Amino acid sequence: MTRRTTALSAAVALAAALALTGCSSSDSKPDLEVSGAFMPQPVMDMAGGFLTIKNDSGTADKLTSVTSPLSDDITMHETKNQKMQQVKSFDIPANGELSLTRGGSHIMFMELKKTPKQGEKVSIELHFEKSDPIKVDVPVEAPNHNPQQH
Repeated sequence: MTRRTTALSAAVALAAALALTGCSSSDSKPDLEVSGAFMPQPVMDMAGGFLTIKNDSGTADKLTSVTSPLSDDITMHETKNQKMQQVKSFDIPANGELSLTRGGSHIMFMELKKTPKQGEKVSIELHFEKSDPIKVDVPVEAPNHNPQQH
């Protein structure tokens, strides 16, 4: 009886170890890349931020917050039915992308500590549910800049 219990315990331990190893290799971190970032030159003490986050992995993630020396009050907003509302996070789908655009979802910088001018760059850090933070130097563009309009 003891020999059978020992063999069973060893088999269970081996199966658990294999299962854990399998989980960690298939549950890889998302592979995120930021592009197209810009901030229109603010005309008041607030500014919008826009960018695209591409996820080239099979693991979804979430953008959970944004930090910057420019403001201590940075929020994320989505626009639905022409109404802007604050959200706690944005989904970044597996093998997909999150697009923050004028007239759509975006980052809001409130109570700016200084007013950045066109041609300058604003340092931000994006924070995620699963991925490591990503630092981005965001170019400040003309107040009416909109790359989606041709």
